[in-house]
Amino acid sequence: MPLKRAAAIRHVHFEDLGCFAPVLKSAGYELVYHDAGMAPLPGQAFAEADLLVVLGGPIGAYEDHIYPFLRDELAILEARLDAGRPTVGICLGAQLIARALGNRVYPAGTREIGWGPVALSDAGREGPLRHLEGRELLHWHGDTFDLPETCTLLASTEICRNQAFSRGSNLLALQFHPEVTAAGFEPWLIGHACELAGAGIDPAVLRGQAARLAPPLEPHAQHLMSDWLDALD
Repeated sequence: MPLKRAAAIRHVHFEDLGCFAPVLKSAGYELVYHDAGMAPLPGQAFAEADLLVVLGGPIGAYEDHIYPFLRDELAILEARLDAGRPTVGICLGAQLIARALGNRVYPAGTREIGWGPVALSDAGREGPLRHLEGRELLHWHGDTFDLPETCTLLASTEICRNQAFSRGSNLLALQFHPEVTAAGFEPWLIGHACELAGAGIDPAVLRGQAARLAPPLEPHAQHLMSDWLDALD
């Protein structure tokens, strides 16, 4: 049986598919990373991919005047969303999906960096996100977005109301990071060292939290992704 193809747009090397990768492989997907900014993004390849995942990164979804490759990502997302093709966005990816659907993405006024739970909506508790109920999750963003009118809110925090949304069975947007693993966390602290220093956040605190909280989160995050894949149209 031919493999399905999952294309992932990656903005920084350490923000990858994490614990979602083995779930996708077990579900029969071949994983192909495309590193934004390294080469033109192949629009046809993304149109034909069985699944598109747009990953996180330390830039704004509205900064296409600074990072022109974002225009290509937005065009890719607009085409996939218009076609109803299976698409996942994580952090920056979720914000780009919101923008591709015609909504505003903007600075939240405060950074949300660290581990904490989300409050699930009724729809969130009824779907794949139920696996995250009561779990400590990694948050790492300074922007937020307006919820697209055609989408369903799935999760919120006290700092940021719009944390996750869906549209039907084929679109999932998560502003937090359930995919992160303890083994892959140290590069986050290195890659975001300037942001952490500017925010006055001690990397040792985040390191300790990741060592304690990421391992028990991993199976729940994997159940989330498995359930979502099973429900695709």
